[in-house]
Amino acid sequence: MKIIAFNGSPRKTWNTATLLQKVLDGAASKGAETELVHLYDLNYKGCVSCFACKYKDSPSYGRCAVRDDLKPVFERIEEADAIVLGSPIYLGAATGEMRSFTERLVFQYLQYTAPVTSLRPKKIHVGLLYTMNVNERQMEAVGYPAHLGIAEGMMEGVFGSAESFYCYDTYQFDDYSKVVMERFDPLAKKERREGVFPRDCERAFEMGVRLALGKN
Repeated sequence: MKIIAFNGSPRKTWNTATLLQKVLDGAASKGAETELVHLYDLNYKGCVSCFACKYKDSPSYGRCAVRDDLKPVFERIEEADAIVLGSPIYLGAATGEMRSFTERLVFQYLQYTAPVTSLRPKKIHVGLLYTMNVNERQMEAVGYPAHLGIAEGMMEGVFGSAESFYCYDTYQFDDYSKVVMERFDPLAKKERREGVFPRDCERAFEMGVRLALGKN
């Protein structure tokens, strides 16, 4: 069992990365081989619309033809039994690095049939993990579930199955007094970090266990 997690945050030790590592720890506790990839360490762009993955006679049919840092990553994904994509929410969406990664990952497998089908040779489970500054009520009010649900549906259609994990009202700074942040209560943020985030970490660990056991 091989599970790869992708950190779409520029931070390597904060909320998103911490939760992804908990997922991998849970999977490793059941014997899975795990890997954490920090997308901001890689050199790549989004889809360049060359369509080499779509032309029938192309040697890259069903595979992204761009040769950059994602090529070996995609090769490792071919052998994975599950993947987890983690990103903070920036301006209502996943980070630009995660979006570019997702474009390249998904588009190579999409086949323009009616209905659309997937060229993915091996079906696996995809976890989508999001951290955000808003609380659950605010998330619903601004329409995040519908927007993020598109990504979940897309992953399910291409890879076979998918689930989303939400972590709300995250703690962004070690010292809120150093930034302009009148909208939020630093004490409330700190209390949630100490009281709720550990439970989020437990949920992430449990998600990893399920992935390793194939219970999705």
